[in-house]
Amino acid sequence: MLRLNLLEVFLRVLPEEFLVIFAVYVFSKTIINVKKYIISSIIYFIAVYVIRLLPIQYGVHTILSIVVIIVLSININKISIINSIKASIITMILEFICEGINVIIIQYIFKVDIDRVFNEPLLKILYGIPSLLVFAAIVFTYYAYSAKNKRLKEVIDGEDI
Repeated sequence: MLRLNLLEVFLRVLPEEFLVIFAVYVFSKTIINVKKYIISSIIYFIAVYVIRLLPIQYGVHTILSIVVIIVLSININKISIINSIKASIITMILEFICEGINVIIIQYIFKVDIDRVFNEPLLKILYGIPSLLVFAAIVFTYYAYSAKNKRLKEVIDGEDI
């Protein structure tokens, strides 16, 4: 079980889940429908919270989260199946890379005890902010690049235009 306290839920998980859904839109090269984006982000946030309460191993909750992202992308955001799968996997891999680099920097450059960081919610939030910011910077940079080069496609009822 990966329990979260209220502070972690609102300062880390909520922004992260909105960013993940945004990243799926960006990496699938789909124009953002704000209403669908907000609905799918809230549903994803609730799903991730519930998944983290399940008595399962760490990797299993990640797989379940990816499945939820894909289902939401297909059913609510009307992104094609292939684009949803690709964008979801790219998003999660990029997020893991950002978090991994952040942990390496915390542990080996700043010489902070990583076990202590993960056991104290406030420290976990503070030390996790850089990875979230780097992830956001990469996603927003790619979004700006795609928008500038007009690579975004509008989706209507599941069909790419």
